[in-house]
Amino acid sequence: MEFRKIAQYAGVVGALGAVALIVDPALAQTAAPPPPVPNKADTTFMYIASVLVLLMTVPGLALFYGGLVRTKNMLSMFMQVFATLCLVGIIWVLYGYSMAFTNGGALNDYVGGFSKVFLKGVDSTTLAATFSNGVYIPEYVYIVFQMTFACITPGLILGAVAERLKFSAMLVFMALWVTLIYFPIAHMVWYWGGPDAFGNAAKALAAATGDGKAAAQAAYDAVMADAGMGFKWGALDFAGGTVVHINAGIAGLVGALILGPRLGYGKEAMPPHSLVNCMIGAALLWVGWFGFNVGSGLEANQFSGQVFINTFIATCAAALSWMIVEWIIKGKPSALGLASGVVAGLVAITPACGFAGVMGSIVLGLVVSPICFFFCSAIKGALGYDDSLDVFGVHCVGGIVGALGTGLLVNPEWGGAGIADYTSKPGEMVAGTYDMVAQMTAQAKMVGTTLLWSGIGSAILFKLVDIVIGLRPSEEKEREGLDITDHGESAYHY
Repeated sequence: MEFRKIAQYAGVVGALGAVALIVDPALAQTAAPPPPVPNKADTTFMYIASVLVLLMTVPGLALFYGGLVRTKNMLSMFMQVFATLCLVGIIWVLYGYSMAFTNGGALNDYVGGFSKVFLKGVDSTTLAATFSNGVYIPEYVYIVFQMTFACITPGLILGAVAERLKFSAMLVFMALWVTLIYFPIAHMVWYWGGPDAFGNAAKALAAATGDGKAAAQAAYDAVMADAGMGFKWGALDFAGGTVVHINAGIAGLVGALILGPRLGYGKEAMPPHSLVNCMIGAALLWVGWFGFNVGSGLEANQFSGQVFINTFIATCAAALSWMIVEWIIKGKPSALGLASGVVAGLVAITPACGFAGVMGSIVLGLVVSPICFFFCSAIKGALGYDDSLDVFGVHCVGGIVGALGTGLLVNPEWGGAGIADYTSKPGEMVAGTYDMVAQMTAQAKMVGTTLLWSGIGSAILFKLVDIVIGLRPSEEKEREGLDITDHGESAYHY
C-alpha cells in the first residue's frame, strides 16, 4: 500500500468530468458522481493530528533545544522557535500553501503557482483529497495540517546555529528560507492530483474508442504530468524524510559553517543547562510525532495502525541502539544519548512509516543510531564544525538513512506495504510491481536534489542576510547571552 502526501483539488471531480466529456459526452452526464462528503471521523482525526504536530514545535522542540543550550540563551531559543512558528504560519496562508500545492505552470516540476494566494477560492465547503478513492477531508483542515509541517521544519535549523544568531537575522532568513527552499521541495515531493484524478483518467482512457482515444490519452498524460518532479520520479516520502529532515539538516550545517563556531567552542565547557527540559522536550516530540506520521495518511483507516506501530517500535529500537553504542564507547549510557536516539529513530522512520513492515522498522531503528552517533561524535570532532545541537548529525544523516531505507523496506518480500497502483485497477488500491533498482534510484535522486537545493540555496540566503543586516551579534553581546541582548529578559532569576 502506498501513501504519498497529495495535493488538494477542490474541483477534481469537475476536471475529470471534462476528461470524460472529451471521450463521450453522454458518459460525462450519466457517470458524474455526487459531491463527496467528508467523513467526520477522518476530519476529527486530522484535527487531532494537527494539534499533535503543533505540540511538537511548542513546547516540544522549544523545550528540547532550550534545555540543550546554556542558561543565558534559554529564553532566546524559546523565542526563536515560537517566532518562527508564528511567522511561517502567516506566510503559509498568504502564499505558501499555493506555492506548495497548486499547479506551477511551466515551473510545475519544481514549485507551485499563485492560484490560491491568500487562500483564494478556499472556504468551508472546499475539499482536499486523501489517499483513498472518493475520500476527502475539508481543505481548511488539510491546510492547517500542512502548515504545522511548514512551521516546524525551519525551526529545526535553529539547533545548528544556536547561541550565536541574531533574532532579527533569524526572522529574515526564515521568511526567505521557507519561500525559496521549503515550499519548492514540498511541491516536488508531495504534489499530485490524488487517487481520483489518476483513477478517473485511467478509466476514461480505458473506455475511450475511436477518435476519442487520442483525446483521452492526452488528458491522461496531462493528469499524470501534473505532479512535482520527485513524485514523478517515484520517490517515496511518507511524512517528510526529504522535505523536513534532510532539508532542514543540511541547511543547519551550512548555517553553522557560515556563522562559524560559538565563542569559546572547543576551549570552554558548554554543557546543556537543563537535561530535564531536554528529556521533557524529547518526550513531547515523540508524542507529537504520532500526529506527524500517522496524520500523514490523512485518514483514520485500517492502515493507520501500521504507521502507528512502525513509528513507535522504530523509535524504541533506535533509543536502545544509541544507548548501547554510547555505553560501549563512553563507558556510561547518558540521558542525552537516549533522547538523541529517540529523535534519530523518529527521523529515520518518518519517510518509511507507511511503507515498511514492523520488523523492517525495528531494523531501521537499530541501524540509524550508530550512524548518527558516528556523525555527531567522530565526524563532527574530526572536521571541527560547531553544529550546536547536532541538527546535521541527527536530522540530515538520519533523514538520509530513512529515505534510502524506505526504498528497500517498501519491498513486499521484506514485509513492506508495496507501492499502490492507482491506474491499473482504479478504485481497488492494488499494489504495483516493485523494482528495487528503480526505487532506490528514485530515492537517491530526491535525496541528492534536496541536499543540493537546500544546501546551495541556504548558503546563498545566509550570506545575503549576513551582507544586509549581519548574522551574528557582537562578541560582547554573544558572551552576555542572547536572552538579555536580544530580548531584555532572562529565563531564570536566581
